[in-house]
Amino acid sequence: MHVFVDTHAHLYSRKFDQDREDMVRRAIKAGVTRLYLPNIDGDSIDGMLALEAAFPDHCFAMMGLHPCSVQQDTYEAALAVVAQQLVARTWAGVGETGLDLYWDKTTLDIQKIAFARHIEWAKELHRPLIVHARVSNRECIDLVREGQDGRLRGIFHCFSGTIEEAKEMIDLGFMLGIGGTLTYPKSELPAVLREIPLDHLVLETDAPYLPPVPHRGKRNESAYIPVIAEMLSEVKVLPLSQIARVTTENALRMFA
Repeated sequence: MHVFVDTHAHLYSRKFDQDREDMVRRAIKAGVTRLYLPNIDGDSIDGMLALEAAFPDHCFAMMGLHPCSVQQDTYEAALAVVAQQLVARTWAGVGETGLDLYWDKTTLDIQKIAFARHIEWAKELHRPLIVHARVSNRECIDLVREGQDGRLRGIFHCFSGTIEEAKEMIDLGFMLGIGGTLTYPKSELPAVLREIPLDHLVLETDAPYLPPVPHRGKRNESAYIPVIAEMLSEVKVLPLSQIARVTTENALRMFA
């Protein structure tokens, strides 16, 4: 069986409340043996840690504040919680963080403040930075470039962008997180990824969101990583075994 890593999955989501442990076991049975859990905000911490405690050899928690949770009256207090958590223990990564200009452009200024804070934490702690860049590739690239001093590495989660943007992210020391959108009929990702070496790619689901075809319209889960890998195998014209091996090695190197 091929071995895979899901580098980004919100498996503590309430959408898994009815079958969470079974869902994790399905992933492990499918060969997806390491599941990385990005935090959202203060409300998601307990559930995330409980899942990590239930599957300590498979689930690995990360700490951050999602850009959609950055709100004018509460973001400083929310960042203080993240800061306290980051020094309380070792986390697999810092995030998810970044900028989201799809849902709310009015908070861009404070989203940038929060993102810059996460960049500094990732450097200080020598942990990978998990970047959410929805409709904000240029802004996120520019902020990462400002903060890059040789200590910063990470993943541009749910990558969607041009070949030029992909190359900029890679040049900054980051990998590209490839998920279910690769399988969508109108996706432009296949054309971009044909130009990007496999050494710079990792797999993710963003579960419970963005399920791959043929599961579109349903809840996503980590057991679907092999479906994404099969599509990437077709796009790159490489054996599935190579896709599994290299993307897993990339993930393990990133989270080392």
